[in-house]
Amino acid sequence: MARTRVKICGITRSEDALNAVTAGCDAIGLVFYPPSPRHVSLEQAREIVSSLPPYVSVVGLFVNPDAEFVTKAVDYVGLTCLQFHGDESPEFCNQFETSWYKAIRVQASTNLYDCVKDYQEASALLLDTYKAGVPGGTGETFNWSLIPDDLTKPIILAGGLEPSNVASAIEQVRPYAVDVSGGVEAEKAIKSNEKMIAFVNEVLK
Repeated sequence: MARTRVKICGITRSEDALNAVTAGCDAIGLVFYPPSPRHVSLEQAREIVSSLPPYVSVVGLFVNPDAEFVTKAVDYVGLTCLQFHGDESPEFCNQFETSWYKAIRVQASTNLYDCVKDYQEASALLLDTYKAGVPGGTGETFNWSLIPDDLTKPIILAGGLEPSNVASAIEQVRPYAVDVSGGVEAEKAIKSNEKMIAFVNEVLK
């Protein structure tokens, strides 16, 4: 079986990005959502990306963005993938000439088969925890048994993952990738090198 990929999201510093790559992550996430404590400007993001070695995916996270801003971020920062975490329509997401995937905040009433059908052009679905009024970064897990095992899209599992639970999450869900942010932080928006290493080691063991 192919190994589970790892994305470390909410990177705000070049040193954290480099430590994440050294720990073994496949992708870093940059948050372009001003209300988030992990928000970065285009200038910060470009500086972070310029410090990366080759073969690391750079994902831009957006919440109901202006299309012009997304295009600017792709060109200026060098984003290789887009993550839409708001109420974006399939038509909105699909207008950019960049690979993208859609975040779905899962609750008992969520029909993930319909989500796959609605976002058929997406490269994957990211499944996160539903919390009213919060687009993501809740630090809380959701009921993984709500995820059918026969979805036809690659699944990126997010929501409350940390070194202590990611192995059991992978065993239960068998996702294509896992996405972590707060679970590997030393403090808000600052990553812990030790936690990132521990997280990746748990994924790969």
